[in-house]
Amino acid sequence: MDNIFEIEVTNKIIERINQLTNSSKAKWGTMSVSQALAHCNVTYQMIYDTDKHQPVTGFKKFILKLLVKPIVVGEKPYKNNGRTAPEFIISSEKDFEKEKTSLVSNIKKTQELGSSHFEGKESNSFGALTASQWNNMFVKHLDHHLKQFGV
Repeated sequence: MDNIFEIEVTNKIIERINQLTNSSKAKWGTMSVSQALAHCNVTYQMIYDTDKHQPVTGFKKFILKLLVKPIVVGEKPYKNNGRTAPEFIISSEKDFEKEKTSLVSNIKKTQELGSSHFEGKESNSFGALTASQWNNMFVKHLDHHLKQFGV
């Protein structure tokens, strides 16, 4: 799996994002391209804007760790039209350029912080993750949605 913490990988992902246009059409799913970008930004909001998204606790966290975590942080790609957590559902239309700029900035920040910053870092849903698990989650999610829009 690609490593989001390597500058070459980050640049390759950003190049793919830069191929998107406001009129890019999805190969599957119901989100517009601007909604998909906003959806991808939620992951980073949970990390960098902790006031916006509160961590999951109790039984729900137990279930997420048991059933969802292996799918999200493992290396197997996501299936098309899979279910998503309510926090990631974007129902309103978003500003394409704003979401694109934000996503690129978030990806660069993540790469610059590096894997050591993410080693053992708490996830809102899954508890402490290894840098490798964070990487898998970042790369898989971005790749899934970039493929959704043909880039």
